[in-house]
Amino acid sequence: MEKIVNSKLLYSLFLSISLLHPVVAKAVDTSTDSPGQYVDDATVTVRVKAAFAQDQSIMGREISVRTDMGVVDLTGNVNTQLESDHATQLATKIKSVKSVHNNLMVTTH
Repeated sequence: MEKIVNSKLLYSLFLSISLLHPVVAKAVDTSTDSPGQYVDDATVTVRVKAAFAQDQSIMGREISVRTDMGVVDLTGNVNTQLESDHATQLATKIKSVKSVHNNLMVTTH
């Protein structure tokens, strides 16, 4: 009797794993970023944020920085179009930045 229970348990386990395998396989990261690229992008993001933190006209603004394959995306809020343009200029000067997508919104308080 114990052998039958063990067989059913093993069969159930095997069936569960085989049914879940496609789901688990789909969840694997399919991005083409290598570990080195990921580190480079993180470094670029940190450098852009540091440049913003040191700049009098940009510091304290709600600007989010995201980098992917050397392309910097800026999102958030600034007070003037001049601040928005200046943020783009600062980010463009950072080593390894290929381009900057400025999605900053000009808001007045």
